Parts: sequence; structure tokens; C-alpha cells
Amino acid sequence: MTHDHDLVLRPTAAQTEAALNPPPGRNGGDLVVETLTGLGATTVFGLPGQHALGMFDALRRSDLAYIGLRVENNAGFAADAYGRITGEAAPLLLSTGPGALTSLAALQEAAAASAPVLAISSQIPSAGLGGGRHGYLHELPDQQASFRGVVKSVHTVRTQSQIPSAIAEAWESALTAPHGPVWVEIPQDVLLAETSLPVVTAADAAPHDLPPRPELTAVAAHLLSTAARPAIIAGGGVVRSDASGKLRQLAERLNAPVVTTFGGKGAFPWNHPLSLQSWLEDRHTTDFLEDADVLLVVGSGLGELSSNYYTFKPRGRVIQIEADLGKLESNHPALGIHADARLALSALLETVPVREDAEAADRVRAVLDLVRERIDAQELTLEQRVLAAVREALPDRSASFWDMTILAYWAWSAFDARRPNTMHSAQGAGGLGYAFPAAIGGAVADPTHPVLAVSGDGGALYSIAELATARQHNLDVTWLIVDDGGYGILREYMTDAFGQATATELSRPDYVALAESFGVPGVRTTPDNLADDLAKSLATPGPSVVVLPALLRMFAPTHLG
Repeated sequence: MTHDHDLVLRPTAAQTEAALNPPPGRNGGDLVVETLTGLGATTVFGLPGQHALGMFDALRRSDLAYIGLRVENNAGFAADAYGRITGEAAPLLLSTGPGALTSLAALQEAAAASAPVLAISSQIPSAGLGGGRHGYLHELPDQQASFRGVVKSVHTVRTQSQIPSAIAEAWESALTAPHGPVWVEIPQDVLLAETSLPVVTAADAAPHDLPPRPELTAVAAHLLSTAARPAIIAGGGVVRSDASGKLRQLAERLNAPVVTTFGGKGAFPWNHPLSLQSWLEDRHTTDFLEDADVLLVVGSGLGELSSNYYTFKPRGRVIQIEADLGKLESNHPALGIHADARLALSALLETVPVREDAEAADRVRAVLDLVRERIDAQELTLEQRVLAAVREALPDRSASFWDMTILAYWAWSAFDARRPNTMHSAQGAGGLGYAFPAAIGGAVADPTHPVLAVSGDGGALYSIAELATARQHNLDVTWLIVDDGGYGILREYMTDAFGQATATELSRPDYVALAESFGVPGVRTTPDNLADDLAKSLATPGPSVVVLPALLRMFAPTHLG
């Protein structure tokens, strides 16, 4: 008897001849780029370094497009955004030691946001491995150890024959739910040595599905269909799994109000009658969700921000669908369903009946009215005008990338993303400097629409060097820098806590002149002119900078009382 898994495709005569006589002049780096090409990669990000030169030399013999950034951490942010937009594993090529370590903050953000990044780093020569102190340039006793607590999986290579399988395993890991960054490292001598191995023509690395257990979805369907006041929290897992359509179908069938987390922006239509939008840092929303007798949480671990700083205490039954096993029931007891959001929502849609509730939309409007009254009472007209101007100028299909800055904190709650997978921020790990290099990755991922980056002046200085990258590749990225003379949100935090701020005030450059020194057009704007200036910059091909001098304030929190 012959089983399907026993079938082996025999190579053709031409394939055999090519395998027996590979082209000369190839090295271990060629095996890397050939494997990436065989897996379907078209673009790589990175920064060369001495130990990694074998990989970079091989790039010129490949069809891979290379986007080189000026700082490894920024290259990681660009790869993160490329992975979020395309849903593909974004290759990130790095050198040993300082180069590799500089990417750690970006990889932490990719892990927090479930962005598929395939980081491939060089290592010191094989003779120096093993933890001894040999004195090689960039030597670390155990380079992998610096990444194990950050990335999803670590894959080591010590010989050339291991390269294709290790990269294929890493690719599969990065794209299996939950998506995430992975790490591969290859010694310098393995990358540089000439290879007689055949050209890598294809690689099999299909990600595994993560379906829900049917007995759990049966219980969940029963709870939801018999609930008196069901509600839904939709997190980033809905966006990553492309499950927004399934979410809307289920919400409408159940007549269940939906709030999206900051990572789940765009997962549910902003102006839908059942949309509570994203006002999670508001006690009125928190009270409403606590009152649900059955709360469905999809693709969220209900962490610090999503739980209104852990003040959220659900009184009803919680159902949690989550692909990251470590997040399942980590903050609240629940009927935990370890599954990809799309597959779990599909299973629920097969059995959940239509639930009538004529008052659901009225309850949603009542909550939003209370939220609006609270914000309006704080006299934050400038902040709302600025955010509205950004929304007016930004085309619906354009992606936006937001740094850790006051305007972004407003946008988490108050910005209508309009489409799934178009609004991205660094709120997963909370590091500065994300927006502009991420926007570069977003522009590479989808060059058909202009891309917006939003930073404060403090965060902008983290990634100012990437103006050269944007200019070199002529990327269609507009960078809005809100200049308030320092770390604005930290200034507020310290003033509220201690009566005055320390170490928050910054000397900074003339950002318009600095942009123009890179050959990037810049304009200084005002709140009144922001919408027009932004729209003009977004409509003009190539990179541009818009600087808004403004002192913005945050709305008052509700979790402290």
C-alpha cells in the first residue's frame, strides 16, 4: 500500500544536472538568500556588518529587494511594519554583537504586536563559539541568550547544510499563530565559505493552523446565544488574523456592542450602531463592559491599557479567544479558547443563532454620549482639532504609524482608523522612535498609497537618520512631528505626580531645515493649516516633513479615582 506521505517527487534530468553542477562563486550567504527567495520573500531589511558580509554579498546575486536603514533598531521597526501590512515574514539581516543587540527593542515591539519578523544574524567564527573569551570582534558568551526572552523562537546554524532547514523552520514559526519575531544566527565562516551545495529552489514552510476545540466553541456559542447583555472586546489578534469581517457578522447576529483595543483599531467599523469605538481609558466604557453578563474577548490579553490600567473587573462570564497561550486567562478567569481568532469566530458563526435586542444600539449611544460629555468638559479643543485635521488629510486607504506621543495617545481612543490594519503604533512594548522607520516599512509594503508617520519631537530624534533612507529610496512617507519642546507625556506624568518635571525638556533642531538638509521638503504648520499642509504633503510623491509646534494635553484619566 502506498500512502500519500510516502510519495516523493523525482527530480527531472535537468534538475539533477543543475544540482550536480551548481554555479561557481556561491557561499553560505547565497544559501540564505536562495532559501528566502524559495519561501516567497521579495524584500529584506537590514544593515551590513563585518561578520554578515557573506549575506550581503549574496544579495547582489539574488532578486531580493534590499532596504537598508541607518540603525538596526529602525530596520527592525521597518520589518515589523512590513510584516503587519503584508502578513508575510519580513526578513531582517543583522550583524553580530552590537548590531544584533541594537535590534532588541524593535523585536520586543514585534513580539508584543505579533508582527512576523525573521531576523537573521551573523555570529563570530565557529572557532570562537562555546562561551570562551577568545577576543573576537563583537564576541558575546551566548548571543542567543540575549534574544530568547524576546523572540518567539531561536534557530541556530553551525554548518551550511543546516541553513535552508533552519530558515524554513523559523519562517514557519514566525507565521504560525500567534505571529511573531524569530531569530536565526549563522557564524561568519559558514556564511563566507564557498559552497558546493545545490541551489535552493524551493522550501516547504507552511504555518500550522490553530483551530479551536469544538467542545469549547459549543459552550461559548450557548453562553452567547442565551446572554441578556453580551458584549465584545476585539483586540489586535482580530486584525492579525484578518478576522474583521467575521467579527462584524458575529456582532450583528448577536446584537452585541463591540469595543476595539488600541491594537485592534479598525477591527470593527467606527460608526457602526454597535460600535463603542476605542474608549477603553474611560470609566463609562469600563462600567458598560463590567455590566455584560457574557463578555467575548477576541485576540486580546486584557493587559494594562485594554483593562483601563487593571481597574476593569468583569462581573459576568468571560469567553477569551487567544492564539498566544501565555495570555489565555492571564488576567481574568474565563472560558479560554486557544485558537486563531478567524478560525474561532468562524466556528461560532456556524452555531450562534440570531439574537434580537432592539435596545443594544441605544445603550451604545448612551455610553458614547457620556464619554463625549466627559471629554468636552475638559476644554481640550486644540487636541481634538489637531486629531480631526489628521483624519481629514489622511486618505482612507493610507496606513498611519504612531510613536509614543500625546497625539498618539489621543488617537488610540479617539481616531477612526476606518479600515482594518491601517493604524499601527508602538503601544505593545511602548518604545520611542517607532513611527518613522515603521512608516518606511509600510511604504515599502504598499507603495500604492502614501503613508503617514506621527512623532513627538523627542521620539523624532530617535529616528532622524532615516530621513536619508526615505530619500534614498524615494519612499512616499509624510512625517508629522509635533514639537512641544520635550517629552510631553512624561512632563505631564511628572508634574501630576511630583508637582514639577525633571529631565523632560529638550534642546532640539530646526526640523524643517534638518529635513531639507537631507533633500526632504519640510513645512512648518499651525493647527489651522494642518489639514491642508498634511494633505498637500501626502499628495506629493516622495518623503516630506510637516512640523507642528504645539503643546498638547492629555484628557484626564479615569483609573485613578
